[in-house]
Amino acid sequence: MQKKWIALAIAATIPCAAFAIGGPSGAKVDYEVQGHIGEVMANPYGIAPLTAVIRDGGYTLSDVTVHIVPKQGGQPIDYKVSRTQLLTHGGIPVFGLYADYLNTVRVEYTRTDTTGKSEKFKDEYKLYAPPVYFEPAGNTMERAMPFGVDVKKVDKEFSDRLYFVNNLAEKSGVGTRAVWNNPTGGALEWNFWPQNTVIDTKGEVRWYMFANPIYDLNSLYSAGVMMGFKQNDDGLLTWGYGQRYVKYDILGREVFNRRLPLRYGDYSHSMDDAQNGHYFLRVASSNWKRSDGKNVRTVRDVIAEVDANGNVVDEFRLAEILDPYRDNVMKVLDQGAVCLNIDASQAGKTLSSEDLAKLDASDKFGDIVGTGPGRNWAHVNSVDYDPEDDSIIISSRHQSAIVKIGRDKKVKWILGSPEGWKKGWAEKVLKPVDAKGNPIKCEGSKCEGDFDWTWTQHTAFKIDEKSKGDIIYVSAFDNGDARGMEQPALPEMKYSRSVVYKIDQKKMTVEQVWEYGKERGHEWYSPVTSLTEYQADKDSVFVYSATAGANFDLSTGAFTSAPNPFINEFKWGAKEPSVEIQLKNCTGYQAWPFSVQKALSQEAK
Repeated sequence: MQKKWIALAIAATIPCAAFAIGGPSGAKVDYEVQGHIGEVMANPYGIAPLTAVIRDGGYTLSDVTVHIVPKQGGQPIDYKVSRTQLLTHGGIPVFGLYADYLNTVRVEYTRTDTTGKSEKFKDEYKLYAPPVYFEPAGNTMERAMPFGVDVKKVDKEFSDRLYFVNNLAEKSGVGTRAVWNNPTGGALEWNFWPQNTVIDTKGEVRWYMFANPIYDLNSLYSAGVMMGFKQNDDGLLTWGYGQRYVKYDILGREVFNRRLPLRYGDYSHSMDDAQNGHYFLRVASSNWKRSDGKNVRTVRDVIAEVDANGNVVDEFRLAEILDPYRDNVMKVLDQGAVCLNIDASQAGKTLSSEDLAKLDASDKFGDIVGTGPGRNWAHVNSVDYDPEDDSIIISSRHQSAIVKIGRDKKVKWILGSPEGWKKGWAEKVLKPVDAKGNPIKCEGSKCEGDFDWTWTQHTAFKIDEKSKGDIIYVSAFDNGDARGMEQPALPEMKYSRSVVYKIDQKKMTVEQVWEYGKERGHEWYSPVTSLTEYQADKDSVFVYSATAGANFDLSTGAFTSAPNPFINEFKWGAKEPSVEIQLKNCTGYQAWPFSVQKALSQEAK
């Protein structure tokens, strides 16, 4: 008898959820259901903790609207949900929850049961979302995660903006365990924890990626730097990292997560989607046979075009299209900041002709500045497909050049200093003109008036909405290192610019129509990374000066803080920004306006 009571007492301590499997009460749902449909699934796919799905409960839902109630004085997020999204997620997708906060979410919908009976409901949900978490690197420059935010200015017209921010953690001891040297060269040492967020104009994080389920610094094929994020026309996110290129929706649902085709390696910087469903990936050759017979793994100098199924349909091998031995820019680069290879002890130092000659004569290959395949001679950091003439526009940092290349692999034009281009390329360099079409006088790499070339630039994008026929507009972030093909007398003299050019592809001329940043001087200077991109929805230019404001100790030759990037957005042609938000203590790569409506409201095409 005593054993029977003990058994009953033990059974009484078992949570009632156990009966959901079966037993006296039968199978049943035994978790909280707040509204008139189904249960809530928080972080449904494991990598987006500030999202949820309110399950449809077996009903058919329609006319769905979601309202994330803002904090006091905060920014509301409202969106309709498309039938596509309702069917895909089996319920109502919830995006934009505040971190470490009990959120209030209001949903309106029509519920239809299997008999065809329809009812309208307005439900209110209380949903807690966890704090933002990123893996720490374990160094002295890290502060609060993910970063501080100082909202300096937001005009009313831009107050509904959400900004996707692609930042990078500092290099960590964990991330430096892997070195790939097969056959020789490569760029696998680019291996930092990702810090990807969406912030609102109040400075609040409304989405972040918990990357750990799809990312592992200790794995050759699951690590690298997450870069090249883009919200495609279908609302989905594409990007790549290390040896992978991927596509996900904003709730974290995987569309594809693929290894690079074996012919290539070391993805970084750019993944551009074309109108036919193809993707242009900035990669490198995994095995290049040099003219001297040596096999090398190249560095950031190949663009592979893959179709929707991952088959390679074409490639642009830049060492065969451009001049990989043009070294003018490489000899004047600041060796302290060669993109993410930042070494404060080398700040202000440059390479002499003798240095480059010794390097070129050696068997030292890899992610180092030098000429020829197997070294970082091109450093392509953006690719933009132009369907008008079936060509690509690339930004080559280490040539300080923006280049358009046709499907025939011939250079159409070069936007950059004419210095150092040999016959065959020299004829393709665009000629600067003023607003009236008159030639601008230039000597070497310096031009009169308001015109300047870009220097170690990032993100050369065609502005489709402003372009027509042979007259096209191209935006870029002119980082400004080695401006004028030289280093300035003082580091504080360096500055960056956001710039827009008007190119007449028939006349082979270029006009500078807008710039910003020169007047901000060194405080706005970003030695590496960053972005400029036109936004059609508000007829604006978005800018991320992503590595501005790092503090540097000249006595020790070391950085004492991470950068403090600037987010700016300008009405077309405006001299002053409508938005200025400064992030604190973080290393930025790129950022851009994110559309929740594109992600969740539009039907699949």
